[in-house]
Amino acid sequence: MVLGLLVSAAASTWAQNQYIGFVYPAGGQQDTTFPIRLGGQGLVHASDVIVTGEGVSARLVDYYRILDNQEMGLVNQQLNELRKKETVVDDAMAAKMASFEFPAPIGPDTGPNAAPSLMCPVCATANAPDATVCIKCNTKLEKPKVTKPGEKDAKSAAPKSEKDVAKEKLIERIQRMFAEDERDPAVRSQTELVFAELTIAPDAKPGRREIRVITKKGVSNPLSFFVGQVPEVARKPMKTMRLPVLGKEFQSQRKRPREEEELRVTVPCTMNGQIAAGEVNRYRFQAGKGQRLVISARARDLIPYVPDGVPGWCQAVLKLRDASGKELAYNDDFRSHPDPLLYFEVPEDGEYLLSINEALFRGRESFVYRITIGELPYITSIFPLGGRAGEPVQIEMNGWNLEKATLAPPPKDAKPGHHLLAATHGKLVSNYVPFALDTLPEGRDTEPNHSTTNAQKVTLPIIINGRMDQPGDWDVFEVEGKAGEVLVAEVTARRLGSPLDSFLKVTGADGKIIALNDDHYDAGTGLNTDHADAYLMVKLPADGKYFIHLGDTRRQGGKEFAYRLRISQPQPDFVLRMIPSRLVMPAKGSAAVTVFAMRKDGFDGPITLKFKDLPAGFESGGATLAAKQESVGLAIKTTLTEMEKPVNLTVVGATKVGDKEVVREAVPAEDKMQAFLWRQLLPADTLPLLVFDPAYQPPADRIRPPIRDDQRPKDVKPTLTRSSVEWWFRQIERLYQEWYLTDEFANREIANTEARVIK
Repeated sequence: MVLGLLVSAAASTWAQNQYIGFVYPAGGQQDTTFPIRLGGQGLVHASDVIVTGEGVSARLVDYYRILDNQEMGLVNQQLNELRKKETVVDDAMAAKMASFEFPAPIGPDTGPNAAPSLMCPVCATANAPDATVCIKCNTKLEKPKVTKPGEKDAKSAAPKSEKDVAKEKLIERIQRMFAEDERDPAVRSQTELVFAELTIAPDAKPGRREIRVITKKGVSNPLSFFVGQVPEVARKPMKTMRLPVLGKEFQSQRKRPREEEELRVTVPCTMNGQIAAGEVNRYRFQAGKGQRLVISARARDLIPYVPDGVPGWCQAVLKLRDASGKELAYNDDFRSHPDPLLYFEVPEDGEYLLSINEALFRGRESFVYRITIGELPYITSIFPLGGRAGEPVQIEMNGWNLEKATLAPPPKDAKPGHHLLAATHGKLVSNYVPFALDTLPEGRDTEPNHSTTNAQKVTLPIIINGRMDQPGDWDVFEVEGKAGEVLVAEVTARRLGSPLDSFLKVTGADGKIIALNDDHYDAGTGLNTDHADAYLMVKLPADGKYFIHLGDTRRQGGKEFAYRLRISQPQPDFVLRMIPSRLVMPAKGSAAVTVFAMRKDGFDGPITLKFKDLPAGFESGGATLAAKQESVGLAIKTTLTEMEKPVNLTVVGATKVGDKEVVREAVPAEDKMQAFLWRQLLPADTLPLLVFDPAYQPPADRIRPPIRDDQRPKDVKPTLTRSSVEWWFRQIERLYQEWYLTDEFANREIANTEARVIK
């Protein structure tokens, strides 16, 4: 509870303005270039998009900010004027539009064999080719005239001038911006849009990365982004969802052509989509008898926490049907992981239909998913779950399509901690599973050891690798203890992907229970919301034999129910988390992170904190977490005025435990709220630092020509003060510099307003 309150307070103190709520699509295939869009807020002056790791590069294409109602009115007036035949754009606008690049479309119908969509002339929404009215604004649609071979179209006979082409591009640009606009969004914090183009190298390592948006004034939070190996398809992106009204929720639901509900794909494939309220997305594919298909979905993996709904994430549901509609497979989570997973051995040649929906039929643009389907290697469990650092270990793996796959353990020089392992089959790489390395001696549980009469004798300290072999199984271990000695028993299972819901108890030789524990909260595992690993620390009352009993609370078992059980004297230690996962400071200014210590095995000593290897231009006096203290601020200041790109920093904490110095790196994290109440420290890969110029303004690309006499209104009675219209002039100038307004229009609007100003 104390940690939760501290996190909440620190989050409000050090919150950053730049925020991204979704990226779509949230991944791509190796050796491809494709468009993405990110929704958030505080993204004005976006300058870059960065992805962690090697082999992925990004190019910023465009940014749509949210215009206020007055700005929307101005741009709408400009649009209406541009539609008039006699309107001509100025030379500067013509040159700008000639070089202007529209964001590339995302969707399965953007290739050379795609059926053409019917664009609404009012809101620029793409409609089905046979639509008669626009699905968004109900405007009547007319199909473009098709010119027969040999027939000359009078309108197209004469080539268009550069200014005519520029005028059409400006109209399209405004229409695109209007099409994305939603005045009453369901989630206001993800309505600004950044468009980018990503390129993934052929040798980019498959798996999870993190993506951020960089602006001239800050760095956004990270989101998950995945590098895949099989061909990908993406649905058309959702427009910003409208805020639903209680009892009239149907009015805010997305209207989409029927043909967009179902897509035809070719296996293997990764399907990218977004789920809107009330929607089901379907994919039809051909499969052959005997194929062993793994169908894995990522939804919660992409956006781990949703603050305003229960459950606190997108709870995806997968269903598989045959061509007749008969349901063949269903899954809404895999063991303790919320994202669903299916294994399907194809019984007959034919067509199959896969569907995905949200369990409660909620939805919004941030309910992003990725589904991968194919005969791909997939690990469902490994044994053992860890080993001793520097020592060889043989790892057994279970799962699907693994007959020809190999799994390599961590390298000999790997440090203690959790490592991610994957099986490989040729160029194909499986999913990643965690594997723990420690420094204590290791052992295996030996059956039978299900009671005190046949308990397995062990010598401390030790980490025992075992599993609940069958439902209702207990593993019992016997140790010798002395009066006043402190004994620690800790299970690591759920934190390593095991479905075991462990239960621990310590009994004496007389059978009396001395201590017991079911669940132990570990604040360091920010993605874990099911703290099912047991932990206890007990002071032994007398010399003699003691028994540690380990079982599954739900009395389940099987080869996947693996565990690591540490039985030892206290091993004082700590782990560090710090928020936020980015540092942004003004020119010659300062900033700070809040560092949290999760103390282990009764450790309550002081921890000295510092930034490691600070680059030139930065300094920090460090900080000290006093004995028993949970959090402290760590400040940094700079002599720099600005930075072109962020740099990654590292924070370390050190302490003395006896004669041994213990040094731990602090893991960057984001303070996230889950389901209205619970707060989580969600780990991030990096801690980027950026110095910005608080006075930054984009360079003025345009110089407005002088107002002509014919642009000034005649006989207008002044009624306005200069101070009352300054904001209006600023709006016009901003839109003008953003290339939404022509010289003629901007000058006329300014002249009309100035004529009404009292001299």
